[in-house]
Amino acid sequence: MKRAVSSTEQPLFLGLDSSTQSLKATLLDANLSVMHTQTVSFDTDLPQFKTQGGVHRHADGLTVTAPAPMWCAALDLLLDRMRDAGWPLARVVALSGSGQQHGCVWLGRGARRKLQRLDPRASLADCLADVFSMPDSPIWMDSSTRAQCVQREAAMGGAQAVAELTGSRAYERFTGNQIAKYAALDPVRYRHTERIALVSSFVAGLCIGDYAPIDAADGAGMNLMSLRSRRWAARALACTAPGLADKLGAITASHRPVGRIHPWYVERYGFNPACLVIAFSGDNPCSLAGLRLQRPGEIAISLGTSNTVFGSLSRPKPSASEGHIFVNPVERDAYMALVCYKNGSLAHEKVRDAVAGRSWKRFDELVARTQPGNNGCIGFYFFEPEITPPLLNPGVFRFDASGRAVDRFEPETEVRALLEWQFLSMRLHGGHIGLKPARILATGGASVSPAVIRVMADVFGAPVSVAEQADSASLGAAYRAVHGWECARRRRWVSFASVMKRAAPFRVAAEPDKRAHAVYGATLKRFEALEQQVVNER
Repeated sequence: MKRAVSSTEQPLFLGLDSSTQSLKATLLDANLSVMHTQTVSFDTDLPQFKTQGGVHRHADGLTVTAPAPMWCAALDLLLDRMRDAGWPLARVVALSGSGQQHGCVWLGRGARRKLQRLDPRASLADCLADVFSMPDSPIWMDSSTRAQCVQREAAMGGAQAVAELTGSRAYERFTGNQIAKYAALDPVRYRHTERIALVSSFVAGLCIGDYAPIDAADGAGMNLMSLRSRRWAARALACTAPGLADKLGAITASHRPVGRIHPWYVERYGFNPACLVIAFSGDNPCSLAGLRLQRPGEIAISLGTSNTVFGSLSRPKPSASEGHIFVNPVERDAYMALVCYKNGSLAHEKVRDAVAGRSWKRFDELVARTQPGNNGCIGFYFFEPEITPPLLNPGVFRFDASGRAVDRFEPETEVRALLEWQFLSMRLHGGHIGLKPARILATGGASVSPAVIRVMADVFGAPVSVAEQADSASLGAAYRAVHGWECARRRRWVSFASVMKRAAPFRVAAEPDKRAHAVYGATLKRFEALEQQVVNER
């Protein structure tokens, strides 16, 4: 058995993020400085799974899944790279993680026993090759459960009743609706399923070698949990599938340890045997932690595969029409509001490739050649079925200054239209659920672009700071490992804000231009009307 960390060695903290397209790791020192990062790309590093963008798109255009065994293989490869790069894993005293929200992993009978008996001579992928009762996991990009959403909303008293109970109306990608679909399609498979985990709790389970509980922050994205009691909602379970509570397991607070690292990691990679595993959470709650949002008025905009705008709330106001209310992962008795967009970085890339020669530098140069408001031109770029506003039939829609539909824009008009569309929509829909920014924290791949940050600041009329590490989810997972470890070490609740005092401040990347902000304010009503026109016509 490997030795534990001595009292003279500085403890380290590890954060993992199993996102749509990759598995990432961030290692922090005791001062909350990033020591190392590492990434495994599903498409390029694990080509045997034949994913595109980390997913499998099915012929119906609505069903999107990810191969569950891929997450085991990705963790194997990530750990190999960490060991080969000389990461001091023996000094890691706590780890936590982030998983793409809403995805579910179905584990068959006997899976728990195999998790508990991991063999250090074999990889995770080999140890767990046959534990999945459903090898293809439905994920957040899936839009195939409209019928189940309608049925479950009717059973629970309507869309607003579902939102009041669970924090969101019934959404196609939410886990409860996915479970209802697959349990009805294949009741034998459902009966033979021993555990249905979220992506986050599944990877946590890989770390402890057992089933891990679902944390309340990620559990709030399932349409199955009572937002206020933070327990499974009997009404929601009853209209989903029989015996579901036993298959879901327990719900835990986000700062709680779920176990210690399994001996497999100690023997194979030299982890500290005393390493605590803090409950894993969803990528959006972990991003809130990574961006250290402390007060109402501080919001974050994450520009990743999906785009999200979110912030902390003390009083939830669930809406049947848009947005979500989740449990706050780092503040007791608090919540977070979030609006999610499916057409995020992939929409950026499609427009960039079409008009800027696949060059981000050229993309930024084109934006700089146009003025705020884009001379009245407005575009809507739905390359995928969209969540906000709800739209199942994709398409690109362009309107000139007179409101007339047009087939194309000039390249510089196209790139600005894309950015203004995304941020005007965030301002519109985020405002509907109480997100009124005084300060914005930006993260995600596109946050490194000065043009993107400039348009963001001007649309919202608020200063924008940018995290030094664009991947806020794995950083937030590492911060949550620190927080959970401090709470466990002191045997009491410790405020997240007090733990984060050691972290470096964010740099301000852009101040808003008042004249540009006024232009966008005048545009917002027209934008809303055109958006509604597009939705009505689809």
